Amino acid sequence: MYPRLLVLLLTICCCSLLPAQNTAYQEYIDKYHHMAIDQMRRYRIPASITLAQGLLESNAGRSVLATKANNHFGIKVGGSWNGPYIVRSDDRPDDRFRKYRNAAESYEDHSLFLLRPRYSNLFRLPITDYVGWAHGLKAAGYATNPAYAQLLINIIEKNHLTQYDAMGGASGKKKAGRQQMAERMLLCNDVVYVVAQQGETYTSIAKAVGIREKRLRSYNETDRHYDVQPGQRVFLGKKKSHVEPALRHTFHTVKAGETMYNIAQQYGIKLSCLYKWNRLPHDYYPTEGDCLILK
Repeated sequence: MYPRLLVLLLTICCCSLLPAQNTAYQEYIDKYHHMAIDQMRRYRIPASITLAQGLLESNAGRSVLATKANNHFGIKVGGSWNGPYIVRSDDRPDDRFRKYRNAAESYEDHSLFLLRPRYSNLFRLPITDYVGWAHGLKAAGYATNPAYAQLLINIIEKNHLTQYDAMGGASGKKKAGRQQMAERMLLCNDVVYVVAQQGETYTSIAKAVGIREKRLRSYNETDRHYDVQPGQRVFLGKKKSHVEPALRHTFHTVKAGETMYNIAQQYGIKLSCLYKWNRLPHDYYPTEGDCLILK
């Protein structure tokens, strides 16, 4: 009788926990699916994958990292990150994890994190290939858990997350154009950019990436009278007030034909900061051989 009673009690406990977990998962999906869709439209990362990673890494938004640091994806301090962080035990007892102002920042940073070269092969997969993405993330070293890929796949399938992959909001030529633009995206100083091609304008680039032209020009510190030239970097987010950590307190030697604006774009930094660091007036024009400090 005792073994049967034990089995019955375990069954009751498990059944009582399932609705709570299902409710937490559904509440998370309802709250954040629009963010995952937005990231998919901008960076071509399947919304199902983003949601599954958020659910798994943050325990449906209930983990300490999610509640105390708005970190939904377990991303640690590294690269060019110079923002706040919290210390938690993970691979080491004093691992540092990035801290965000809100969940939207975490979702954006997750997309930027996946634009690194180690994950580049994933963007060759169809947007609907969540299985390939799951195994690709594991193979690229996103997580150490050997079952990580299957865990993501299970979450996606049990919660019907593939429905959000169909909400890209574009079809035909528009969809193909966004896919081509996503394949061209690069990273500088943790800011996404594309290199302008012959015939492209701020208008055409803004339309292709789904950003208002006025905002795109603001990101790149240009007004409506200036248009991009082939080969120039066009940033799709706000440039930084500091260069990457590895370049801080180094010097840039001006080459023939370079302008202060060109140099700022090269490093993904605000033009005003470059003038400020070097105590230069805004009408200063650099000459070949000048040395500019980077901070």
